[in-house]
Amino acid sequence: MKDRVLRVSVSVGAFVIALASLNVKAAENAASGVIEHYGLEQAEAPVKERKGWRKPKRIVVGGFASQMGPAFQSAMPDIEFLVAGTPEAKAKAASIDAAIGICNAELLTTAKNIQWIQMVTSGVENCVSVPAVKERNILVTNMRRISGPIIAEHAIGMTMGLTRGLDLFIKAQGEGQWRRETPPGRMAVVDGKTMLVVGLGGIGSEVAKRAHALGMKVTATRASGRTGPEFVSYVGLPDELPKLIAEADFVVNTAPLTPQTKGIFNADLFAKMKPSAYFVNVARGGSVVTADLVDALKNKKIAGAALDVTDPEPLPPDHPLWKTPNVIITPHIASDSDLGQDAQIQVVRENLRRYAAGEPMLSVVDVSRGY
Repeated sequence: MKDRVLRVSVSVGAFVIALASLNVKAAENAASGVIEHYGLEQAEAPVKERKGWRKPKRIVVGGFASQMGPAFQSAMPDIEFLVAGTPEAKAKAASIDAAIGICNAELLTTAKNIQWIQMVTSGVENCVSVPAVKERNILVTNMRRISGPIIAEHAIGMTMGLTRGLDLFIKAQGEGQWRRETPPGRMAVVDGKTMLVVGLGGIGSEVAKRAHALGMKVTATRASGRTGPEFVSYVGLPDELPKLIAEADFVVNTAPLTPQTKGIFNADLFAKMKPSAYFVNVARGGSVVTADLVDALKNKKIAGAALDVTDPEPLPPDHPLWKTPNVIITPHIASDSDLGQDAQIQVVRENLRRYAAGEPMLSVVDVSRGY
């Protein structure tokens, strides 16, 4: 009987170990699929070569990542995961090694041993602007490219909404009015037109791909050089923006918010656009001088605008943009989809595994550039 119990115990133990091994393998396969699908880039050097790296013992999680604390804990039982803002996290702040989904001055003031921050968004301007990030050479990784295809679909959808006058027809529908008359220029064809993508990164490349598929000529600007995919006919540097914007029928902003891009879409730039051109912003509201945009729209210096982001944000109920003609506004939801957050979770889990093992990290942010 004892021998039988022993054999059963060994069998159960072996099953648990095998199951754990299968779960790890499944997670690795899922992560590999995400890396390949989105074309995620890994750092050239392993993270263990960074000064100050050590295998983490305690990590604080915030944002949607806080809901994944138990799953992270189960996958990596030798690491303690603390939920940001809890008394326990505050009490143990001095011994926290890394942060997932949270980055602010308050955290970094108390958690002085943090070496790595994993953001769960693509935009990191609020994080890299915290002085401690640069001063302490903290490693920052983000969700670069993950939301690119989704946001690109939203950008194209907003573009088509403007060119087909959907904002006007939806309003008429709400009023129960059958209005067949259309204002001049609002029923435009995109085939053969030129789209300028400002900021040819992960999101910008996805926008460009879709615009090209619709028959548009695509030009772009990017700060990192003139290289680009074959479906982009010309890639210019940021100082070529005034020239390229004058040639475009559609201008889509997908650039990260940095000191160099803050307020770049101003009165001077809008004045260079064609009166028949449309402006689409799915990046950051801070790249636009809002008063100048309102003026350009009201005085018909441009044909219309589609905005998923604004400055200020949220847009106050009495803001003139709400009632400005030929404008489509969505409340910063371009990255939302029916796909959920599986891809983001896979990136977090994979980078967590890589950091603990000292391997090259995915989607490392250039803190000096801000993206």
